[in-house]
Amino acid sequence: MNIKLSVILTLIVLLFIGCGGEKNTEETTTAKTTNPGGFTDFEMENGIGPVKAKVQLAPINPVKVKMGQDIFDLKCGPCHKIDERFVGPSQRYTADRRSPEYILNMILNPDEMTKKHPTGKKMLAEYLSPMTNMNLKMEDAYLVLDYLRAIAKEGHDKNIPAVPIFKNQQTEQK
Repeated sequence: MNIKLSVILTLIVLLFIGCGGEKNTEETTTAKTTNPGGFTDFEMENGIGPVKAKVQLAPINPVKVKMGQDIFDLKCGPCHKIDERFVGPSQRYTADRRSPEYILNMILNPDEMTKKHPTGKKMLAEYLSPMTNMNLKMEDAYLVLDYLRAIAKEGHDKNIPAVPIFKNQQTEQK
């Protein structure tokens, strides 16, 4: 009787182990399929770079917006226009399309973003020109972000139409 009980218990244990192993394999395969680059969920949504956690944004400050506009005009303006495609995409509604963390990572780490991140690679394929690393400090990147937030708000307040990011596509929203 003990031998029968031992065999039955062994079979039950093997059945549970076998089923558990298949489930883990399926979950791993699904994770790789939905995230082929091996990025974390945070990185998929927020990019790769120095910003590794959600940021807390203060209310829009006009002084910081002006400082951000000055940096944008000097560093970003040669390739980006507010309401038109140029070397890079229009910037009016960038703060609506991307998370603040993504924007900061793109400003601070454009080389890696356009080479590795799926969204950055898609943008590079569309515009055919990688974003230049302007070597901004984190504080300056936040000022540019404040400017982008302000122009998005202005666009909504004035009902300024969005320019599609990708050719033959409606506007892309976050």
